[in-house]
Amino acid sequence: MHKKLHRALSLLVVLAVIASIAMACAAPAAAPATGGEAAPAAEQAAPAGEKIKVGLSFSDFATERWKNEEVILRGLLEEKGYEVLSQEANQDVKLQNDQIDNMVSQGVKALIIVAQDGDAAVTAVDKAADAGVAVVAYDRLIKSPKIAGYISFNNVEVGRQQADGVMTALDIANWDVAANGPARVVKLGGSPTDNNAILFRQGQDEIVDPLVEAGTVEIVADQWVENWDPANALKLMENILTGANNDVDAVVASNDGTALGALQALSAQGLAGVVPISGQDATADGCNSIVKGELTVSILKDIRNLAPIAVDMVDSIVNGQAVEGMEEYSLAELTLNDALQGNVKALFLPVEQVNKDNVVALCVDNGFQAYDDVFRDIPEDQRPPKP
Repeated sequence: MHKKLHRALSLLVVLAVIASIAMACAAPAAAPATGGEAAPAAEQAAPAGEKIKVGLSFSDFATERWKNEEVILRGLLEEKGYEVLSQEANQDVKLQNDQIDNMVSQGVKALIIVAQDGDAAVTAVDKAADAGVAVVAYDRLIKSPKIAGYISFNNVEVGRQQADGVMTALDIANWDVAANGPARVVKLGGSPTDNNAILFRQGQDEIVDPLVEAGTVEIVADQWVENWDPANALKLMENILTGANNDVDAVVASNDGTALGALQALSAQGLAGVVPISGQDATADGCNSIVKGELTVSILKDIRNLAPIAVDMVDSIVNGQAVEGMEEYSLAELTLNDALQGNVKALFLPVEQVNKDNVVALCVDNGFQAYDDVFRDIPEDQRPPKP
């Protein structure tokens, strides 16, 4: 009797231990301590043995920087153990939305998007966000409060620096209006579908508008370059020069691609290197044009700093951790459109003005551009020492 009771009690203890272990395994893990409000983690973890998927969506690879950044982003994500899906939309708004939808259907937990059109992308982005996918707007704003964050550079300051560089090269402070008339300036904006182009223009106008009001500057033409296409910039500049009988004193262009397109038209009229012109991105071709004395100024936005921030942000969100360093902005203030409602979290990095005097220090010595690319076609005896 006692032996049977002892065996029964022992069996009950064993069963109780097994039940306790089972309950512990079923309980959810405690949330990580982050020191702040944690970002929502992906709704479903990847099955055991499978990597978490992250999608990259690029508007195009025709713009030099985007393919470079695709390589950087992919590498950083893969180093952290993610499986990367990457798509390029060839400047096709519908195709980009379809590609985003497709990556969501393949189970991505986060998306880093360079939008072709910050308005049109909202449709696919909102669907992705509603499906629990974290969306990071990369260097181009997507006009939805549902994005997890927006990271870029100080785009208004980009515009200020572009206009400042051109006006400085024109020596506008000493411009003789009585002898020469107002300085005749062309404004070439970027793609009207890119919100950054609007912000660049805001910064440019902060420098140029007071000069117009003072009678020191006259705007000869004000055009936007569809898709940031250098060929479009070339055609626009050819038409502007024809209409102005080549009487143009300066060009405020919004990136290196459009500036180099405009420079083809200026060169055909013997005006390359005579008419100051701005760019942006400090591309290899842009820096090469600067050292040749054609492009006057470009704006360095060191993409090597932007990509790691995007990857760290995605990694934090996927793992349910807080994202540090972001500030909240209204869509209205980011777009200059009071009709837009809602707020987004954003982070903006500083920019630097690149010209012939500092191109080596800012773009070559630090490895941002290769020495041989920057000094391509420059005679050896006219090159500085190789770093």
